[in-house]
Amino acid sequence: MSTDRLDTEASTGTETASAAAPETEAEPATAAEAETQEQSAPEGAQAAAAEGSAADPAPAPSEAEAELAAQRELRARIEQRKAEKDGPIQAGAKLSGRAADLLAAVRAVEGGETPPATHFPPPAPEPRRPASPPAGPRPETRPQAAAAPAPAPETVSTVRAVLAEGGAPESLAVPATATLGEQAADVLRDDPWQLLSVPGVRPEQADGFARALLGAECGPGDGRRAAALVGWLLERAALQGHTALESGAVRAALAERSVPDPDEALQSAVADGAVLVFQDALDSAPGESSVPDEDGGDEGEAAPPVRVLLGLDRYALAEESLADGLARLVNASSPAAGGEPADWEQAAADAPSPSAAELIRAVAGNGLVAHTGGEAARGEPAAVVTAARALGLRAYAAAHTPDGRRRLAAALGAPEAAVTVSGLLSGAEGPGRDGEGALALDLLAVVDAPQLDVETAAVLAESLADGSRLVLSGDPGVLGSAGAGQVFADVLAARACPQVASRTPDPGPIGELVSGIGIGELNQVAAPGKEVVIVPVREAGEAVHRTVQLVADSVPRAIGVPVADTQVITPGHGGAAGTRALNAALKERLNPGPGRFGGFDPGDRAAYTPAPGRTLPGTVVSADADGLRLDCAGTPVVVPKERVEASVRHGWALTAHQAAGLRWPAVVVVLPGDAAGGLSRPWIYTAFGRAEQHLSVVHGVDQALPHAVAEVPAQQRTTRLRTLLRPAV
Repeated sequence: MSTDRLDTEASTGTETASAAAPETEAEPATAAEAETQEQSAPEGAQAAAAEGSAADPAPAPSEAEAELAAQRELRARIEQRKAEKDGPIQAGAKLSGRAADLLAAVRAVEGGETPPATHFPPPAPEPRRPASPPAGPRPETRPQAAAAPAPAPETVSTVRAVLAEGGAPESLAVPATATLGEQAADVLRDDPWQLLSVPGVRPEQADGFARALLGAECGPGDGRRAAALVGWLLERAALQGHTALESGAVRAALAERSVPDPDEALQSAVADGAVLVFQDALDSAPGESSVPDEDGGDEGEAAPPVRVLLGLDRYALAEESLADGLARLVNASSPAAGGEPADWEQAAADAPSPSAAELIRAVAGNGLVAHTGGEAARGEPAAVVTAARALGLRAYAAAHTPDGRRRLAAALGAPEAAVTVSGLLSGAEGPGRDGEGALALDLLAVVDAPQLDVETAAVLAESLADGSRLVLSGDPGVLGSAGAGQVFADVLAARACPQVASRTPDPGPIGELVSGIGIGELNQVAAPGKEVVIVPVREAGEAVHRTVQLVADSVPRAIGVPVADTQVITPGHGGAAGTRALNAALKERLNPGPGRFGGFDPGDRAAYTPAPGRTLPGTVVSADADGLRLDCAGTPVVVPKERVEASVRHGWALTAHQAAGLRWPAVVVVLPGDAAGGLSRPWIYTAFGRAEQHLSVVHGVDQALPHAVAEVPAQQRTTRLRTLLRPAV
């Protein structure tokens, strides 16, 4: 990296840092773990409120509420279809049919035997809606969702009493009621380990609660405990990005938790319907796969290696629905009408770059196309949308964040064609839906595709009509989604559709630096305009001091980027140089105040998380009886006072997971010493790549930085989508 420096006391300008180990909290190794931390409440924050109260009418549903309602509706449809195919297995009933076969597969594979050739039958074909609109006006609808009703006070009181009886914090009453429903008190009395389904509760806490309620009846081999632990392990894996776990890993984890018979526990969990079990064929060399005959046997070739996976139904259904939706697009007899082949060829000839022309030609003849490239390559899916609209198609481009939407709109020259994925699905943005419930569009280009989790992607695929075109575009080097799954990586690995790799490089010294990181090289780059500056530090206190100087003085004076356009990115929330410490120091310097609105003052930078995996930067405007009022990129947002503590943080400093999909003119990346163990190539690639004009690196990790770039690739997630896509397409 460059040895250039800012001409201030904030930078020594030397590249090599001899660093001690600052006391900070390293970012978790996976995106989902970090995202879980990001949703936790800010320290010391209280709900914002004003004096008095007003009996105002019920507010209109927020975008996040509408999005969640749309996802719930889709999941209900998926589960209904699943129930029509396979009836539930009653608890305690003898297993038969598919469940028995799959449990036999578990035992056979783990015993080194050849499993029987069982599999899930393909879903019955359903009539699909056409992409092209019928003659006459197209009816359009936008889903209207009501906010989820708050639990009844008497229900919460009953749950609170049960929690108190078991020695659990009474603060869990509301989340327990929301998770377990109106019968939460009875559920907890009958099965105290159901407390594990409440977010944030750990097994040892649930064990203590169960002992207090059950007394001598409580034991480590209780079947209720084992079933709850299986579900908890899979939910915990989902927070780390996995949609399933190998059965051996689950069995080992149960043994570590003192379950006497992990095999029996797994069989009971499957029999009770708590988890699903799958056989997935592993990759094998050509010619090694078996060909089953009509009786289910082999024709003589060796059986392919398989792995036995356990998963929760919500993620299994989402992956199956997504695979079905993508296969439907791939296998459509012809994409949506709109232009003859000669018209598309002319559009490709007029494209702004060779890569854009290649992408246009791929989209012209295919329902699903994957596109990879960096920030500069975003202009290529924008060129596809522009060409499609010129041919009369209803074409839109969707980004992960409002900032990405803004950049797309600039590239398109048509603001109405740029949307966010969440806004499109909720109906708050874009064309709305037709009379059949499909999105009223013919072509959709999704940039920031690595940020798609499997549930969101399933909703999106289910919302596209037959014959629609879908472009999944993104940079495979960035951090993955906060939710479970690795949709973009699985689509690429399955080679389920044509793939176009952009040849458009990101410009300038920052682009050169980030491109090298993407291939595992931390190169020194020439930065004559101080585009890249390294600031060595020895300990966490110095890192905070230098960061504040850079943001408040050095970058505005030497680079010309104002404070409002400079963002700090650090590996974690906790520790002496995490987001909490940095935000406290930056607030004291840039906007001191008493924090009279739940810890916030007008003018504070804020980071609002309306839903897991989505962070909206904004500025605090005021607070009143309705809640905390923010300005998020020109859009007024009111955060209800009861949600402020859990969903709003100060935003001068963010983590790289929060910053995914966003860019700023200047970025200060803080690498404290104790973050060394948590650094990875995707984290560094993402953090450094958020800068448009200037990047300062407060460097306290010494050789851990080049080591992470060269030796610590992305952590693989266990998913089924890649396997499901291969036979489906």
